[in-house]
Amino acid sequence: MPSHRFAFCGAELAAVYVVADQGRELHLAELTGNRGVLYGLPAILSVDSHSPAANAFRSGSPLWLNPKELATFIEDDPHHFPTRVRDGDPDTPATISLGALPLGHGEQELGCLIVAGEAGDGFSADDRSLLELYADQVAAGLASVAARFAGRKAPQAHLSQSLVPDQGGAFILELGTGRIEAHAHVLDLLGLPPEGFDGQVETVLACAVPDDMAALMAIVEPDRLAGATGQQLAFRIRRPNGELRWLGLRCRVEVDAGGTPRRVLGVVADATYLRPSADEVSLVQRLSATLAGAATIREVSRLVVAALREPLGACRVAVGELEPERLIVTALDPPEPDAWPEVWRSEWRSEWPDVPLNDLPTLRSAVRGGHMSLWPPGAALEPGLLGVGPGGLAVLPLPADGRMVGVCLVGWDTEHRFGPEERSLLTATAGLVGQALVRAHALDAGHELAAMLQRSLLPRKLPELAGGVAVARYLPATAGLEVGGDWYDVIPLSAGHVAFVIGDVQGHSAGAATIMGQILTAVRAYAVEGHPPDVVVARANRLLAGMETDLFATCAYVDLDMEEGIARFVRAGHLPPLLRHPDGVAEELAVEGGPPLGVIAEAEFPMTEVGLLPGTLLVLLTDGLVESARLHLEEGMRRVCEVLAAANPADPGRVADELVVGVGRRDDDVAVLLLRYDGTGDRPRRSHWTVWRLPNAVLHARRFTARTLRSWGVVEELDAALLVVSELVTNAIAHTQGEVGMDLTLSADRLRIAVNDVSPRSPVKPPWVSWESTGGRGLLIVEATTTAWGSVPLSGGKQVWAEIPWHHRAPAGTDPFRRGHGAPGLRPSPPP
Repeated sequence: MPSHRFAFCGAELAAVYVVADQGRELHLAELTGNRGVLYGLPAILSVDSHSPAANAFRSGSPLWLNPKELATFIEDDPHHFPTRVRDGDPDTPATISLGALPLGHGEQELGCLIVAGEAGDGFSADDRSLLELYADQVAAGLASVAARFAGRKAPQAHLSQSLVPDQGGAFILELGTGRIEAHAHVLDLLGLPPEGFDGQVETVLACAVPDDMAALMAIVEPDRLAGATGQQLAFRIRRPNGELRWLGLRCRVEVDAGGTPRRVLGVVADATYLRPSADEVSLVQRLSATLAGAATIREVSRLVVAALREPLGACRVAVGELEPERLIVTALDPPEPDAWPEVWRSEWRSEWPDVPLNDLPTLRSAVRGGHMSLWPPGAALEPGLLGVGPGGLAVLPLPADGRMVGVCLVGWDTEHRFGPEERSLLTATAGLVGQALVRAHALDAGHELAAMLQRSLLPRKLPELAGGVAVARYLPATAGLEVGGDWYDVIPLSAGHVAFVIGDVQGHSAGAATIMGQILTAVRAYAVEGHPPDVVVARANRLLAGMETDLFATCAYVDLDMEEGIARFVRAGHLPPLLRHPDGVAEELAVEGGPPLGVIAEAEFPMTEVGLLPGTLLVLLTDGLVESARLHLEEGMRRVCEVLAAANPADPGRVADELVVGVGRRDDDVAVLLLRYDGTGDRPRRSHWTVWRLPNAVLHARRFTARTLRSWGVVEELDAALLVVSELVTNAIAHTQGEVGMDLTLSADRLRIAVNDVSPRSPVKPPWVSWESTGGRGLLIVEATTTAWGSVPLSGGKQVWAEIPWHHRAPAGTDPFRRGHGAPGLRPSPPP
């Protein structure tokens, strides 16, 4: 058994007993220090014997004996005591004190540590606390040896390292002042000369490797340390000669009478047994070899997930690249959205979410610092990170070329304590992965450019809709390095209408992504101008046909009145939409179609009108979901209909996930746009009046408005409505030429008055009107009378609208908003 110089907190000798013979005996595994203090320690002790080691082991509590108590113990049982104490110098019992400290606790009872030294008054309170911490250090080393020899012969017969750290010391930190009293052995471990040590804790902290600073900082943050009581804190230091060394740390916090932390007592020892094992080194070597052959960002991310999740027993692993304000996720395991926090699911617009860093300040801070962060169970994290690892979370920035190129998150559901081996593995992995990401970028720069362009053009979030819920999923192709041109959009329009559009540009290249962006922008612009669906698609067709490109695109466009449930479909060479009716029947919708965009400049695109019932699911998709080299189109559409029929429409997001979950390796992009139509509950009342340019045109418009509103039961708001009609119709007749029309719409809570004309110029409200002005008051009156007003462009003109709040007061037994009933809007002939 090894023997070397040992002196620690008044102890000059240490002996380690380990459990043997199935827990019935304690065997002496190591004896170190000044053997002249005690000699003749028994090599084997029965656990049931009356000895300091056996008593402490059975009770699980330290046993401290001052010289007087030691003499009494000898008299009670002289057969289990060291020879020198029993038969030697009679003065010895008056000067030697002894401590017996159990090693391990609970299910892991490892043995007992005996310490002895010349302490006439017994070990002091500080020395006892520090020796108990030292015993925890010995237990950590013994547990490490036991783990390595698991299933083999007892470790004490094959020790290649000392169980008692041959280098170690104690320190006492005064929290109020930051002064630290450190043993000479502690300073030697850190590489600090004792004569030059300034006694400041900052000097000690500066020795730590930055990645392990969080572990070392725990000694000056007692609140954090309290949650790690009894845990081994391990960290690495860089000595002045460049040597990297593992140190083990145990601490205990002392509080004053009011419960405020006052001092920290700690033990630091060399911890070479915490260095990476051969298995960990081989794991890092294998990962390095596989990453060297990875050619894409996706492949790099997949290899990282495979390398970390199973060896670490993690429940979740996420890898992502860093953009200025977002984390672009490139791999998730598990891949199901339900396994991730809400902030991740809400951004699940494609295969993986693009998580905003503003919602994850802890992640942003860790990336900015560039050092690994380990968060134990119960840490105060934002929900977006706490849900990733409620039992423990590792945030691993990925460095390369002096900057952070990505981040890896590893989370556990059950309580997880981070061992030093894990930190070593994660730190080594971070550097490898960061460099691999940079190499992959260089290899597929063209693909990344097209993918970034496509991500920037697709909507980050779909708008919230009154009367329905829309969700989208987009999966890029995984075969090859090129990106396709699938796209989708949801466009809120005026008068409660919403446009849903999906398309696919021919080819897989940056050029296809560029054309996709131009078509998407054009369709949105034409739709917002107020053109009907067939005109929107026809104009987009002429735009693409006029471009200098040989590419064409397919498109499906739907204009849906969210209040009436009337949908108008236009199809340009695209797959037909799918409907799941409220009764669960799913089918392809027969929609007459035209040619793809960009083929025939003057092509016509017929329009199909369909009524939707509340509870209907409308699905627009691209052919990547239903057609491949291994799947015929008809079979793919049939499968999608089967999934729709069996789905629960209460959760549109889950339905969309179920549609794409079976898609594996993809030859083409996949885009799905899904709407659950709920309806707004009450159908609005509408009526239209064509204003003829007669001297009394305003009078006729007022009379028509009065008759219509009285028939609808609008009474108290009538005067305000007539005033608004007078001003809007007067402005249209006075300042425009051509046809003027007026629309009245009565919803459940408001009356909307809209006047259409053929002039594209929007009305301008004067900033100030004097008493002498002959005009300019009309818009000021409209603004003062209504809750909102505005102007929107229309095809060949504009519409000026205003809204007046309305509260329904229908007589008993009548309900003008009963769904599907009520008299039709008045449409009188123009005056002669």
